[in-house]
Amino acid sequence: MSQAPVHLDIENNRLVIKALRAGEESVFDTVYRYYFRRLCAFCSQYVSEQDEVEEIVQETMMWLWENRSGLLPELTLKTLLFTIVKNKALNRLSHFEVKRKVHQEIVEKYETEFENPDFYLGNELFRLYEEALKQLPAEFREAYEMNRNQRLTHKEIADKLNVSPQTVNYRISQALKLLRIALKDYLPLFALFFGTDIFQQS
Repeated sequence: MSQAPVHLDIENNRLVIKALRAGEESVFDTVYRYYFRRLCAFCSQYVSEQDEVEEIVQETMMWLWENRSGLLPELTLKTLLFTIVKNKALNRLSHFEVKRKVHQEIVEKYETEFENPDFYLGNELFRLYEEALKQLPAEFREAYEMNRNQRLTHKEIADKLNVSPQTVNYRISQALKLLRIALKDYLPLFALFFGTDIFQQS
């Protein structure tokens, strides 16, 4: 195991992520020890059972290590960790109203300290998604957005565009393929943040 830098600046996002991507276990250990109790305190505002709180945080840190090669300096590590913990905690709550109430309370309580991580990470991912959409060929993007945004079936899209359903299926499939390629480094984050694979055929 390599030795952690003596004066590792945990707030130096690029340095920490670079070390994690390189597989520096000592740096991961430093990150783990620095964030574990902070994440547990944050998570306990959503989940009351301490064992469950620690399990959520452990899962988050395990995800961080297993997906370290895909970490990107543009996405702040602190923002990422708190967002993952928040989403994992909310997934444990089954009732929508409870989710809404707790979410609002936490946003108000921790907005300043944690810089509203859900807002910043979500908007950054959405920006990347929008940029990828703009790069799609016009006919692919049109069919894809009619399906995703307007919730039209392939047949309904075919009728509107005066093409066959097979053509619509091809265009949407190609759009999804190109989006997965363009956003390949971010796919684990999209799955965590949105709770599903938004790039599956529907």
